[in-house]
Amino acid sequence: MGVPTSAELLALLAAVGHTQRLRIIGELAQGRVHVSELARRLGMSRPLLYMHLERLEHAGLVAGALELSDDGKAMKFFELTPFDIRVTVDTVIAALREDRAQVDGRNATPEGSDA
Repeated sequence: MGVPTSAELLALLAAVGHTQRLRIIGELAQGRVHVSELARRLGMSRPLLYMHLERLEHAGLVAGALELSDDGKAMKFFELTPFDIRVTVDTVIAALREDRAQVDGRNATPEGSDA
């Protein structure tokens, strides 16, 4: 991932800004795990766990993959993706610049157009 936009930076901060999601990261730091096992370890319902995992996945902190068991049952596994979170004034300024660049890119008209 290059320079994040402010929306991506906020999604990342929101993803790690919750006790349950930090607990999920802690469990996944031990290795890839099946959702049912992760829910059992955390004492959390699977629907609630999926909600938290979705937030973490959207922020790029975890990755999920469906696999078939020997009996043909679909099983969802999650694992951490490598990440290093550092937020500084420069991080915030760079995110705002990236926002501006994307807006400017959308507002640019192709050469030769009458727009």
